[in-house]
Amino acid sequence: MSFEPATLDHLLAEAVGADSAVAGELRALFLASATMHVAALSQAQSVIPWRDEALKLQGLAASFGMTALMDVAARATHAGPDPLLLDAVADALAACR
Repeated sequence: MSFEPATLDHLLAEAVGADSAVAGELRALFLASATMHVAALSQAQSVIPWRDEALKLQGLAASFGMTALMDVAARATHAGPDPLLLDAVADALAACR
């Protein structure tokens, strides 16, 4: 399976319609959940909680086709708590907004 890079709004519009209230709700839920996972990454003190949150974020990003976020989260799954990688994750999430 491959994903074409696109904006979150574009992908949601294709899935449920551009004017759909569902698109707005899905967008808000995605961003809230992704933000929660990034916050949990920032609090991780060891490899296991870091990896678990990175895996959750990777899956969430994949579900919404957010390839840049998915890729950086995948990199994080193979690392431990890393401030530079956390910044990259946060930047990728910001790009989804």
